[in-house]
Amino acid sequence: MLQHRARGGLKPAPQVPRIGLALGGGSARGWAHIGVIRALKETGIEPDIVCGTSIGALVGAAYAGGELDRLETWVRSLRLQTVVGFLDFSLCGGLIKGNKLIDFFRSHFVDRDIRELERPFGAVATDLQRGREVWLREGRVTDAVHASIALPGLFAPVRRDGRWLVDGGLVNPVPVSLCRAMGADVVIAVDLNSDLLGRHLQPQPPPAKAARKRAEPPTLTDTVMARIQTGMSQLSINHHDGPEPPAMLDVLASSINIMQVLITRSRLAGEPADVMVTPLLASLELMEFHRADIAIDAGRRAVDVALPQLQGRLNGANGR
Repeated sequence: MLQHRARGGLKPAPQVPRIGLALGGGSARGWAHIGVIRALKETGIEPDIVCGTSIGALVGAAYAGGELDRLETWVRSLRLQTVVGFLDFSLCGGLIKGNKLIDFFRSHFVDRDIRELERPFGAVATDLQRGREVWLREGRVTDAVHASIALPGLFAPVRRDGRWLVDGGLVNPVPVSLCRAMGADVVIAVDLNSDLLGRHLQPQPPPAKAARKRAEPPTLTDTVMARIQTGMSQLSINHHDGPEPPAMLDVLASSINIMQVLITRSRLAGEPADVMVTPLLASLELMEFHRADIAIDAGRRAVDVALPQLQGRLNGANGR
């Protein structure tokens, strides 16, 4: 250990704090993590430990495995038709099995044992039967990512070690606690859900809707969801005067957002991060993975906002 001379003799030099990066869940909004990591590196900050929940586990695994460049190139090239092509529809455990997506990552990106990655990495999943948090820190990277992104109702659960695992966002949306347990002294947390409440219940101006429809032709997913919504609306009868209730899909999306936001707030209140980075992404829909440019730019802007707090916290930690 390096030492320096001070009054009264020699004393150890200050330890450089280990920085942990906790990447939260948020479906398509998760591409913002790429922008966050890029902006942090440009300021000279490269985390020693990386933890992720859901889409945060996917991006975190690519970063910890040294494959962020390849991932960014791929996500920026995504088009709506490509995203739809990964949807292997199923009615067994979820609307999407997720096998096509995971098979793609297994063949194109990092797929080795987690302990062999360039940086310590951990992912969070949820034990569906017991409702407990599961930390995935060994085994194949893609298996851990698959379990962590298995959003209930959308992706089918994943069987691992005799347990059915689903999305870690149900119990730990921003895995600060896992970063601490892995030895992080300073934790930078990225919360993708800070501005979601009420997003799906806010009316969108008709011109914006029309322009968007012209820009993007209907897909199989659009058609299926439109038929579900039409069928449900035919079953509902409004027995009173006044505005019509929100559409079924809007109610479902808003309900998921409420759960995510409140669980996140509860966990972070008891296990606070040292620095919070909060990209503003309420305009991004759940499955709009083809709009990566918007999400990545939002991640960069969020780091710019948090930078003074981040530098102050790191300077304080270095002076301990």
